[in-house]
Amino acid sequence: MHQALGFEVDLPLSFDDAMNATRAALKTAGFGVLTEIDMQAAFKEKLGEEFRRYTIGLLLPCNVTVEAVAERRWHVRIADPQMMLSAAPRMPSALKQVAEDARTRMERVVADLARMVRKDGAQ
Repeated sequence: MHQALGFEVDLPLSFDDAMNATRAALKTAGFGVLTEIDMQAAFKEKLGEEFRRYTIGLLLPCNVTVEAVAERRWHVRIADPQMMLSAAPRMPSALKQVAEDARTRMERVVADLARMVRKDGAQ
């Protein structure tokens, strides 16, 4: 599903399965995760507060988040690379092409994740 700033898909899986499926779909599309931030651990360590499972994957030129919405239900959000890079003033045409290519590949990632959910018969 597409929204103004990116793409979203719900995965009715365990956290580990949702993370693995997201990583695999990103890898298939040619993306590598540069860094992962475990927000639940960060809130606990830095603020002493409980927080739902929420992981941010940092990619170039966009970010992916996997967050808990219910037990065995994870919401994956992927920033639209074209939107992320459009904030750059006078973006060079080469960078525009990179953003267009990345956006097309991110659309494939979301489609692959949605197809996986339908294949498993999950709603």
